[in-house]
Amino acid sequence: MAYVTSRADSEQRLRDLALLRRVRDRIDRDYARPLDVEALARGVHMSAGHLSRLFRSSYGESPYSYLMTRRIERAMALLRRGDLTVTEVCFTVGCSSLGTFSTRFTELVGVPPSTYRRQAAEATVGMAPCVAKRVTRPIRNREVPASEPQLT
Repeated sequence: MAYVTSRADSEQRLRDLALLRRVRDRIDRDYARPLDVEALARGVHMSAGHLSRLFRSSYGESPYSYLMTRRIERAMALLRRGDLTVTEVCFTVGCSSLGTFSTRFTELVGVPPSTYRRQAAEATVGMAPCVAKRVTRPIRNREVPASEPQLT
């Protein structure tokens, strides 16, 4: 069955996509600043709920999830450098809770930040930073699967 959309619907969809790109660009640029969905929505004159629905339908994840992925990617780079503590990295990338940061980092990367810091320093020795970033990029839209519980 073919669906016919009106010209107005198509134009609205294009306007929405342009606004969503602005939101995504703002997250990419301002990830270290305090951001929440309400502030992002105000910036494009939408309600937070509407922005979240549109963002998820277009990008496959919520604006908050996208923001946290950006923060974790930056945190991974800082942890690879090795000159900051996990707590310093947490606050540098814009997280205000070390617990939330550590939980989300572990969900996306598969190991806690402190373990990643130790392992990444060894694993990326001799790699160009741009290669290390690509090789160690977290999994988006698919979090690391939880391990099976061990029955004893």
